[in-house]
Amino acid sequence: MTIRAPADAASIARAAEILREGGLVAFPTETVYGLGADATSAWAVARIYDAKGRPSFNPLIAHVADLDAARREAVLPEAAIRLAEAFWPGPLTIVAPAAPGGSVCELARAGLPSVALRIPDHSVARALIAALGRPIAAPSANRSGHVSPVTAAHVAEDLSGRVDMILDGGRTVAGLESTIVSFCDAEPALLRPGAARREKIEKILGRKLSAPARADITAPGMTASHYAPKARLRLEAHEVLAGESALDFGGRLSALAPAGTLVRDLSPKGDLVEAAANLFAYLRELDALGAEKIAVAHMPERGLGEAINDRLRRAAAPRVG
Repeated sequence: MTIRAPADAASIARAAEILREGGLVAFPTETVYGLGADATSAWAVARIYDAKGRPSFNPLIAHVADLDAARREAVLPEAAIRLAEAFWPGPLTIVAPAAPGGSVCELARAGLPSVALRIPDHSVARALIAALGRPIAAPSANRSGHVSPVTAAHVAEDLSGRVDMILDGGRTVAGLESTIVSFCDAEPALLRPGAARREKIEKILGRKLSAPARADITAPGMTASHYAPKARLRLEAHEVLAGESALDFGGRLSALAPAGTLVRDLSPKGDLVEAAANLFAYLRELDALGAEKIAVAHMPERGLGEAINDRLRRAAAPRVG
């Protein structure tokens, strides 16, 4: 059941509690309504992908309280700070290398070494971030592929029954998503045009925005080999061979694995949301424990299984270079 409530102080406090418990809350920003989850929790973020029916684990924007909070999450060059000071709070998202010790989880970053951040210019959004005390990951609050929502009613049409709460703050002002600028390469690049005008951004930077240097920034994960651990992956495994570790799902490989095999089960109960939440962490864990070859159990190609399989296929692809 989805609670829909006016965005008053009591509702915002309840919404923060829901987020703290790993739930989903749709809330207004100055651009469009966002579908929010605790950005520090992979489990909560996995629920965003599930609710939206998102076809792949695209990076999510983490909404933060202020510039100090942003600097705790990202390594911001001087040019990025100039933009932040000019546009924040407002409809500009900055993508930059993730800071060591940053709290935004790897699933929200889609396994990339960068993080996308912005400070929304909306009293409800900012009150919710303050009440939670953590970054809020929030793509637009609609089913993937549908039109972005600018009213609470639009959110309800798409997501009623799939989210825990909708904070109704009226119609959004901009009605257009934020502009995204990346500082992950030598020159700042425009990843997505939006409500912050290119001309103003370029005037502040004193230079033209470039096109993305890599296809996997504009469409994260589009390179053939991506999200790759050091170990070699063997997909659709029905047994574990000698010398292999195992990435299991629903206990399919564990019972067949030789004694002493290093096994991580994405979800012993076969839950795709749990599997999505564990995917990047378990690949890194197996790497850290010295796995050289990994047998990967069959994953169903439904729901989040489609995105999980996409990442696994990229991780298993032949290395480039």
